[in-house]
Amino acid sequence: MRELESVEADKVNLSDFDEIIDVRSPSEYEEDNLPNALNMPVLNDEERKLVGTAYKQQSPFVARRKGASIVAHNISKHLKDHFFNKEKTYSPLIYCWRGGERSKSMATFLNSIGWKTTLLEGGYQAYRKHIIGELKQKLSNIYNFKIISGFTGSGKTKLLKYLEANGSQILDLEGLASHKGSALGDDMDSNQPSQKRFERMILEKLRELNPSKITFIESESSRIGSLQIPASLWTLMKDSPVIEIDVPINERADYLIKEYQHFIKDKNLLILKLSKVKHLISQKLYEHWLNLISDDKYKDFVLSILENHYDRAYSNSRKKTYTQETENTYQVEKVSKSEFSRLAKTFA
Repeated sequence: MRELESVEADKVNLSDFDEIIDVRSPSEYEEDNLPNALNMPVLNDEERKLVGTAYKQQSPFVARRKGASIVAHNISKHLKDHFFNKEKTYSPLIYCWRGGERSKSMATFLNSIGWKTTLLEGGYQAYRKHIIGELKQKLSNIYNFKIISGFTGSGKTKLLKYLEANGSQILDLEGLASHKGSALGDDMDSNQPSQKRFERMILEKLRELNPSKITFIESESSRIGSLQIPASLWTLMKDSPVIEIDVPINERADYLIKEYQHFIKDKNLLILKLSKVKHLISQKLYEHWLNLISDDKYKDFVLSILENHYDRAYSNSRKKTYTQETENTYQVEKVSKSEFSRLAKTFA
């Protein structure tokens, strides 16, 4: 039998392997995983709980015996369902939480069959430590960031997409976070990733960027929904030059109504989201907004929430957050393809 190989997290090249197999439970995998990893748990969430209970309430021996029985059954099932038809040259990377018995069990089994199997030393825990270290190291370099600023509804995210299509480098934090960056900004098509997954996706994007070229980023607060922008990235953003997009409030209101149609279709959802800013405004204003929504006066509602909340909050945040003066202000009459295509060419 060939010797079971292992590789350290800071030396692993994921492209060297035919597949990356995560043998942790589904909930562990869901929080974060190595890029393109397949989840083939040797213990699912309920089984992990059963083994843990046996360890605490009976004995380590009973827990290991119970665990071994379940693990053997699950590995056998994975062999039948997934591995059985793999070629002799098949070469997987196996990992669990910290390179312990779960990954060793699967790796030893596959290796004994004759497949060149490699263990990730230290498992996901070591990989996560490597991610954090590389993220800090990359952000210690001088990235040429430029911040795109503008009031809510200015189409900053849309402009980022036009810049990218025009060949510019961008870092779309809201896209990675699956959130539009405000109390009403949840992405209706997806849940936010975990903080760990968010940081890993930022690093993957940074790896693609050329630090010497300009990278455009939308202005943000330090949090996007439930996620925190990594401190080292946030520090660089705050010290970066700012480009201002100036769009008339009436146009911004029209744009937001088009973008947030799901709220118009579901008033209760809009009111629920609106409750998040209730503590920041007067009761009188809050009731005024509710009345506008009830009467289907969405344009009046959007204009009011922009004037009385979002624009003020954005101005205050802009002054407190970014240290540099605005480099340029660009007047945009309409959030449209023609206007943003023109701007994207101007910035390039």
